[in-house]
Amino acid sequence: MRTRLFAVAVILPLLSALLALPVAAQTKHPFTFEDMMKLKRVGEPVPSPDGKWVLFSVVDLDLAANKKTPHIWIVPLAGGQERMLIGDQDGDRPRWAPDGKRFAFLSNKEDGSQVWIAEFDGAAGAVTGVDKLTSIATEAGGELWSPDGMNILFTSDVYPECDGSPEAEFSCNERRTKESQTSKVKALIFDRLLYRHWNAYKEGKRSHIFVQSVNPQGAFGDGIDAHGNGVGWAPRDLTPGDYDSPVFSLGGQDNYAFSPDGQEICYTSNHDKVEATSTNNDLWLVPVNGGAAKNITADNPASDSTPLYSPDGKYIAYRAQQRPGYESDRFRLMLYDRKTGEKQDVLKDQRGRVFQRNSKTGERMDSTNFDLWVGTIAWAPDSKTIYFSSEALGHSMVHSVEVGSLEHLERQTDGYDDDLAISPDGRQITFTRMSVRAPSEIYVAKIGDQDPAKGGILRTIQLTHLNDAVLSQAAMSPAEEFWFTGAHGDKVEGFLVKPPNFDVSKKYPVKFLIHGGPEGAWGDDWSYRWNPELFAANGYVVIMINFHGSTGYGQKFIDAINGDWGGAPFEDLMKGLDYAEKTYAFIDKDRECALGASYGGYAINWIMGHTDRFKCLVSHDGMFNAESAWGTTEELWFNNWEFKGTPLENRASYQKWSPHQYAKNFKTPTLVVHGQLDYRLDVSEGFQLFTTLQTMGVPSKMLYFPDEGHWVLKPQNSQLWWKTVNDWVDQWVKK
Repeated sequence: MRTRLFAVAVILPLLSALLALPVAAQTKHPFTFEDMMKLKRVGEPVPSPDGKWVLFSVVDLDLAANKKTPHIWIVPLAGGQERMLIGDQDGDRPRWAPDGKRFAFLSNKEDGSQVWIAEFDGAAGAVTGVDKLTSIATEAGGELWSPDGMNILFTSDVYPECDGSPEAEFSCNERRTKESQTSKVKALIFDRLLYRHWNAYKEGKRSHIFVQSVNPQGAFGDGIDAHGNGVGWAPRDLTPGDYDSPVFSLGGQDNYAFSPDGQEICYTSNHDKVEATSTNNDLWLVPVNGGAAKNITADNPASDSTPLYSPDGKYIAYRAQQRPGYESDRFRLMLYDRKTGEKQDVLKDQRGRVFQRNSKTGERMDSTNFDLWVGTIAWAPDSKTIYFSSEALGHSMVHSVEVGSLEHLERQTDGYDDDLAISPDGRQITFTRMSVRAPSEIYVAKIGDQDPAKGGILRTIQLTHLNDAVLSQAAMSPAEEFWFTGAHGDKVEGFLVKPPNFDVSKKYPVKFLIHGGPEGAWGDDWSYRWNPELFAANGYVVIMINFHGSTGYGQKFIDAINGDWGGAPFEDLMKGLDYAEKTYAFIDKDRECALGASYGGYAINWIMGHTDRFKCLVSHDGMFNAESAWGTTEELWFNNWEFKGTPLENRASYQKWSPHQYAKNFKTPTLVVHGQLDYRLDVSEGFQLFTTLQTMGVPSKMLYFPDEGHWVLKPQNSQLWWKTVNDWVDQWVKK
């Protein structure tokens, strides 16, 4: 909690001066792109071992320099002023040493991304020295301390054929990296699928886990650790072989962890022959001092991931799915007994209060069957309770479950909360919280301190306030929920965001946003890429629908979109907009534009061939030709599941749900956006759509990014994106 101690003698003159200002000077302005670029992007909280401090990273954005830079910050866990710890170099992903006298972090100051270690004065809350730990040519990421403080684990994308002693492997990767960088021949040769992924070609590399020894006094080099292991100058590869270990992840919890004694790691790896069609991630165990890896989830053909040892060493908690090939199957919370090898679904047949809504009646209800996805997980220090986040009805909340009794499940906090971490004494839980009106900040709650006035939800305190100054000057509206009857007679949720200075007596144009995934959802959360507040800021009502396939409404609701991409979801979208038009008199139904990306881009392309109700459309990275999209994507398991087979096996499904089949109906002015580095939905999908529109004489424009993938991430590219998109909508919709 930020301290605010001001003398009355100071406050009264300030209030008098403020009251004397013209009304216009006190009025908030509509949220702008420049405001968004000023916001600091707060990372996950990392409580110190002594329970006094919380480390976290903060990304600053420099629009003029077209650059994002992370730095390490700190805030007292008891509340106080947050501040930057290391100002003369970038820093990301801080992780405390077990003794609390040091912390590791990632920095690009020298030789690309490497692991650095900072010496920390706990009394002053200050860094007293910084040294670089790793100098690996293939760079380092994802560092973790071993519980004994003797080793640091990190990941690196290396050449799997560079096998041998640590020194030989180190030199081989260094040589191969230099050869690749200096060669005038940039051609690549493939002999299997998944040769590229999301926005990069793999170039024959694999993600491996390494361990680097650290002297307890802070110096780095040769020696013997507490277990008698030799400490060499080169990091040791714990996961050699032609596999990604850990598997690729877009973020979230680590796919690897140290055992409490520091002698073993558990990690996620997929050893199926054709990775492009497989979601069979398994958990593997390997000794830190060397030895063969052991697969402990070979009995599950679907995904097992995010392992986390219990502090007492008895269990490994992890998330698992049951249906192979389906990346949007429900993520279950599992326990692996390290002694017996037995596994159990922790939340199966759970009883307790679970915040859900009846799909038929729309009534809020307490459920005895937990049917939601498990997100971030965290152990209590006594190993008796697991805390986890879970998305529901446009929010993400924190739950707890007691290990052993398995009879207690309760909602711990409200809001869109994630990145859980428990204080060392087990009495407090830290987490990030965001909303549609504010990006993530760090919060803390005392476990057991429920607020009866709010239905037993924990009382929370905001620890960081890095964006208060910017947000306090911007006019924003909350996301208002509404419910309507959609496809299959189910209740479907929508959200509405009003423009600044809203006047109920006026008529407003509409931006109708369609989310991606398709197994994703709109909600009370923040986005820098598709921000409802920024869309609303120039005088629009923003409407968003969580159609069948959206997360947070139970697995049956999610599964409804499989093999029905243009069916129930399209019906939900149209009925949701119909409901909003009839319910809210301030909506001008003659001035509406629909916008979407990824699956949302597909939905825009589908809408283009099935209705003329919109004045304009924006299709970003959308599927246009389902068959060509199958042939150019990398994660084949996705298309194979969603369209119920390959085009060779079930071509009818691809033809039925392919927007290009309905191109003869295209009339609506459309802006097409696509990135050259998008390998989930190849840029050719955007080119095909634009060519079709131009050939048919449909008013159209294409925004092409040669240096972006599935998302537009570079600051100046983002600026161009927002201007081009908003200008396009204004051109066709605003009077």
